[in-house]
Formats: sequence, structure tokens, C-alpha cells
Amino acid sequence: MCGIVGYIGKNEASDVLLDGLRRLEYRGYDSAGMVVLDGGRLDIRRSVGKLMNLEALLKKEPLRGGAGVGHTRWATHGRPSEENAHPHRDATGRVVVVHNGIIENYTTLKAGLVARGVRFASQTDTEVVAHLVGEAIARRRSKAALSADQFVEAVREALSEVKGTYALGIVSADCPGVVLGARRECPLLIGVGEGENFLASDAPAILSRTREAVFLQDGDMAVLTADAYRVISIDTGRPVERKKVHLPWDPLQAEKAGYRHFMLKEIHEQPRALEDTLRGRLSLDDTGVHLDTLKLSEDQIRGFKKMTIVACGTSFHAGLVARYLIEKWVKAPCDVEIASEYRYRDPLIGPGDLVVAISQSGETADTIAALRHAKEKGARTLAVCNVVGSTLYREAHGKILTHCGPEIGVASTKAFTSQLVVLYLLAVYGGLLRGTLPRTEVEKILQDLLHLPRWVGDALKEDPGVLALAKKFSHSHNFLYLGRNLNYPIALEGALKLKEISYIHAEGYPSGELKHGPIALIDEDMPVVAIATPSPVYDKMMSNLEEVAARGGKVIALAARGDARVAALTPDVISMPDVPDYLSPMVNVVPLQLLAYHIAVLRGCDVDQPRNLAKSVTVE
Repeated sequence: MCGIVGYIGKNEASDVLLDGLRRLEYRGYDSAGMVVLDGGRLDIRRSVGKLMNLEALLKKEPLRGGAGVGHTRWATHGRPSEENAHPHRDATGRVVVVHNGIIENYTTLKAGLVARGVRFASQTDTEVVAHLVGEAIARRRSKAALSADQFVEAVREALSEVKGTYALGIVSADCPGVVLGARRECPLLIGVGEGENFLASDAPAILSRTREAVFLQDGDMAVLTADAYRVISIDTGRPVERKKVHLPWDPLQAEKAGYRHFMLKEIHEQPRALEDTLRGRLSLDDTGVHLDTLKLSEDQIRGFKKMTIVACGTSFHAGLVARYLIEKWVKAPCDVEIASEYRYRDPLIGPGDLVVAISQSGETADTIAALRHAKEKGARTLAVCNVVGSTLYREAHGKILTHCGPEIGVASTKAFTSQLVVLYLLAVYGGLLRGTLPRTEVEKILQDLLHLPRWVGDALKEDPGVLALAKKFSHSHNFLYLGRNLNYPIALEGALKLKEISYIHAEGYPSGELKHGPIALIDEDMPVVAIATPSPVYDKMMSNLEEVAARGGKVIALAARGDARVAALTPDVISMPDVPDYLSPMVNVVPLQLLAYHIAVLRGCDVDQPRNLAKSVTVE
């Protein structure tokens, strides 16, 4: 969950590291720090709280040197404090480590180190790595300077004792011309420059400096100098080949571009993100849908018995929407599972089943574990993600990219709608191949999908009205979100957005469940956000809303423009464009994103960096 940046090259490392940390602060903001090497000397700066505190410290106490590593922390072991902030050093002060992940056997390792006389300066699990590396270096160091090979072997020896997950950046004052990285089930990549090289947890950290990257795989170690890089196996020490890829994202996509927050920018980027995700994948004059990276044969798509979607959080809600369409268009059973639960069950899957794993980053730990679990049982697997080269992308049998660009705001917005588009395309493709979706209906769906970016743009035009509602209800303590059928998952997603960034308690329900418990909560202080756009269940939805109104509940309704029945029930209406019912989830979610955003801003919350959350959940 933490963010790591490393640098070695011709520029001032502190400037490069700070710039990278700014772009990774969404991965954690409990504390931040960096170490910079200047020849055989290293200096550390650390601060508690957000990155601005480290920036202020660096202005007072600048660092000079061409190599170093930096870190922004999401606390796991040890409370947020300066002594627990990264980087951490060994007993000599000459080995420095930054870490993302969890060292599972750190208590055992720490006990052994303490027994050998080592004194600890923090409560973190990370510090044991620094001490283990320091001891391994001491066993190798001669009177001459520590060689790069000796440094590498010392780190390999230390990591042979470590159990758990990690992405590491490591430097030593005794080998100042080398920066090392190591990965085990946490994301880490190399950025390849000219006369400089980089380490990073995520691509946005390097986009302004290079777009050439090497994604490390589990068990890889990166050895960086200013002029070269190599990748070796932690276990064997032998070189391994990892393909260099060109990152498709524009560096400007990782900037705010005049918006107050990344989240607001990303909400407004959705029409373009949908266009980019659809581009090249629709054709009205031949097979209809082109999924070139699917890597699953037509016979495999025709023949799968059941589809299971595994995901977490917002991606799970995308899967819930997709289930309706897969069952309707593909005529196949579809289960949707929370990945953190699925990985610990014994699901009844095997050869002939298709498991679709959804993750924006492609590095969500529980989703990766669920995918591996499915592969072990013989199922075919498909990744829906946004990052080329991510773990999920590499390990799935097939993959479909969302092409929505980097998403920096912790609360997912454009990634969600782009995931939905991909899942819609998959459902259409499956229906075509299996002969369960008539060609005339396919053509209508594809035509509608081409109009989708415009409809989402129309929904964005309702922002002034949404802001007015946010002002009216921003002091409420609880919200209830109601939806039916395809829009039940959108009620869940709307409630999640409000919880994530405004810290207001909110729950999403299928409105048919209202009388089975939630109606007891309804009173004049309970805003009820209802998705009442045209659909086959519109009349049922209206009956539920009349029950809410009869009990004094305050209804905020998403409804078709000019819907007199809704207007008679409540003055608080968000007018939605006229779209086909099956596409309404991707349009209806937009004002719910805006409502959460505006309420959070009005309450003075940190929209892009909500408390206790990080963008990529790369640890359990």
C-alpha cells in the first residue's frame, strides 16, 4: 500500500524522488521520507503526515547527491510517527531500506537480532530487513569498498530469511553507485532513462521522466546504476530476462490539469476514457467486437460452463452489473465473488469454467490470490485491468485492458465505468460466439455503446444541480441508497463513494429489500438516494419510494427529465438523459460520484487522500 521511488543518475536525487512521491502519495500518507547518497555519505529526511511536511523539511535541510530512495507510508506495523517513518537503517547507519508489504516472520527475525545485540529504533517490520542486510554486508566487507556483486549477494542472503510480501528499495553508503530493488507479491518497476534509471511502485511516479519501463515479477531483484540496469533472481542470483515496455499513458494524464482535485478531474474524464476503451474494439460491418488481447480461443468462449467474476470494492460492483448482462446475453450462469473471501473457500470450479478477475491496478493482493486459486483448479482465467505488465495482466490466461489512463484519486471513478464497458463488450462477444444474442440486437447494442460517451457527458452537465443538493444534505449523518436490477450495484457504488471520501455512514440496498429491515431506519433525518430512471422495474421502484415518502424520508431521485411522477414525490431530482436501460448504470453512477465529491468538499474532507485508505491494496 506504500509508495516507493528510487533514483540513480545525473540529476539531484532529492528533486526526482520528491516529484515521484508526489505522484504516489495516493498509496499512503501517514508519513514520508527519503535518503540521498553523495559519494560515501548518506543523509535521511523523514516527517510524519502528508508529503507537504517532508517538502517543508527539505527546504530547510536540503539533500545533495545523485542516488537515493524515497517512501510514502500507509501504516501497517507501528503507528504513524517519525521513528516509524521510512527509510530505516541498520545498526551501522550505512544500509538504508524502504519497503512496501508485510514481513510475516518479523517477530522471529527481530528476536534473533535482539539476541545478537541489535537495538531497534522503530516498531516496524521493515527495520529487520535493514539489520539483516547490514549483517550480511559485514560478513563480506573487506578493507576495500563493497563491490556491487557483494552488495547484491548480501541482500539475497538477507531475503532468504524473510517470509512475507515486499517491494524494497535498498542503498548502502559502502556501494554508492548502486540502487537495488526487490519484489515479492508487491508491485515494483524499473524506469529506464538515459544516464539515469528509476524504481517505482507505480507508473505515474516516472511518467514525467521516462515512458520506458520494466515490470519486475515475483522473486526479481533490480540492480540499477546510472548507465545500466539488470534483473536477477533473488533465489538463484542468475540473470532473468524481463521485457521493456512503452507505457501508453500521457504524462499530463497524471496531472490535475486545472481541476481542484484528481477525483473531480477523473469524473470529468469519463467520456474520453470510455472512448479510449471502446476505440478499435467495435465494428458494425463484420464480427462486431474485437478483443485482440483476449488470448482465449473461440472454442473456449463457446464452451465454458460457468463464469465467475472475482474482485474487490468498486471492481466488485462492476462485476455485479456484468452478471445481469452475462446471464441475459450469454445465457450462462455467472457468480460474482468478493476476492478476499473466494481465495479462502473451496469453490466448485475446474476445467471448462472461466474466472474473470477485475482490478484497476492489476496488483490487488486478494484478487491476484483468487486468480491463482482458480488456475490451480484448472479454470481458464481472464484479467480486466488498467496496467500493462501488472501481475494480474501477466498471470491471467487472457486479458482485456481498460485504457482509462492513470487514476490517481483513491476513490475509483473512471476506472469503474471503463471496467463496465469492457465487461459489456465481453458479454456481447460471448453472446455472439455462443449464438445466444441475435445479430440485430448486437448491432443495436454496439450503436448504443458508440453513443455512451456523449450520454455520460450529458450526465456531467447536471453538476450544478448536484452541487445544490450536496449543500442541502451535507450535514446529514446517514444515507440510504436504493436501486433495482442493473442499478442495484450502482446504489452500492454510490454509497461506497460517499463513505470513502465524506466519512458519512451510507448503505446501498436493492429497494425490494426495503421492507425486510431498512425501512425501520427511515425518518425525516434520513436522505434516501433512489435510482428511478426508466426501466422494466420502474413501477416497483416508485412503490418503494412512496413507502419512503410516507414515512417522512427525504428522497433524492435520479429520474428521467420531465418525470412528473417523481416530481410529485420529491423536489430533489437529478434529471438524467434518456438512455437505454441496459446502459443506465454507466450514466447513473456519474451524478452519484459528483454528489459524494461535493459533499466531501463541503465537509472539508481530503477528497483525493481519504483517511485510512490507499489506492492499491497490495497487502492483505
